[in-house]
Amino acid sequence: MMFLELTSGKPTDIFGVKELKEMRSMLFQILLLALMGIAAGSSAERPRLREFGIKTGVLAPGPLNAITDVAGVRVGHVTLIEGRDIRTGVTAILPHEGNIFQEKVPAAVYAANAFGKLTGSTQVEELGSLETPIVLTNTLSVPTAADALIDYILALPGNENVQSVNPVVGETNDGWLNDIRGRHVKKEHVLEAIQKAVGGTVEEGNVGAGTGTTCFDFKGGIGTSSRRLPGTRGGYTIGVLVQTNFGGIFQIKGVLVRDLLGQTEPEPSEEAKSDGSCIVVVATDAPLDARNLKRLAKRALLGIARTGGYYSHSSGDYAIAFSTAREVRIPYHAPGPTQMVTLLRDEKLSPLFLAAAEATEEAILNSLFKAERMEGNDGHVAEALPIEKLRSLISEKKK
Repeated sequence: MMFLELTSGKPTDIFGVKELKEMRSMLFQILLLALMGIAAGSSAERPRLREFGIKTGVLAPGPLNAITDVAGVRVGHVTLIEGRDIRTGVTAILPHEGNIFQEKVPAAVYAANAFGKLTGSTQVEELGSLETPIVLTNTLSVPTAADALIDYILALPGNENVQSVNPVVGETNDGWLNDIRGRHVKKEHVLEAIQKAVGGTVEEGNVGAGTGTTCFDFKGGIGTSSRRLPGTRGGYTIGVLVQTNFGGIFQIKGVLVRDLLGQTEPEPSEEAKSDGSCIVVVATDAPLDARNLKRLAKRALLGIARTGGYYSHSSGDYAIAFSTAREVRIPYHAPGPTQMVTLLRDEKLSPLFLAAAEATEEAILNSLFKAERMEGNDGHVAEALPIEKLRSLISEKKK
């Protein structure tokens, strides 16, 4: 550490004027970064659920325990934290590294409670395919995100003659912490999230579309998890990414969190700000068609119930599932009028159903474990889940 010696209120010749100006500039930058950290929440690294020592479910996760364990899937975030009121962002999920419009993937949507604005869902329901990345953002930025997705698809090489695009955009309402009426998400933010999408480790917590969300009256956000089936069950991978902004009676492994924290049952008025939504994105490399992807999406939503959510009146809870398997992809241009595909038989699906439920549950919990305290719009504060108070959930063997 460097020190200044002071004589008569003036610095000595230890540093010259130039050096002092540089030091003042450096100190100002450090202070600015610290203030930004206070706005976003604690800068301390928070563990994921398994890093903390809590394991849920019976199936093993993939190496990253993330949606990107499904080969080819990429995720990108743009996080907007500005001033005292802007707490929002964009998350983009790309199913594969090619031109998704020219090489569509089978997909399906299931709604536990359709109180939401899932743009593009009706065409996915009708045709059973996905032809754009999936973008998540806040409720009032859905049209902007859809417009940006159209720009992205039309600009891809090979799409010069495309005249119809079905953008898929999901949302939750982050108005508790974010100046949602300001509609601060712009098209360039959506395109940046798509361009930044990569495989590998996925950022979680206060990032992207989860920047301003809350969950069970704590700070929510983006979470992800995966499950990889043993070879005897096909060896397939299920990856899940969630945007959590919902309420309920929070529990982990069947234990009520409020009991562990010494909280009393909340009054209905206190729950109001938690009646948001949850978007679940499910990816798999198993060769499934739209019919069985819809069944898979339905089971993924069980993960919300496993954490204590119950799809309350104003909570829009959706799952979007797609398969990346090459043998089931749908080419935009085909050499003939028919297409042969290889599909997993119905009776082989139960392990995938279990994997989807488990991965969704853990992804939700990861979103809470990784999220940090945040102050935002109108001085509202979302506290981070006090994870150290949950130590009693860890057995001696850390099962």
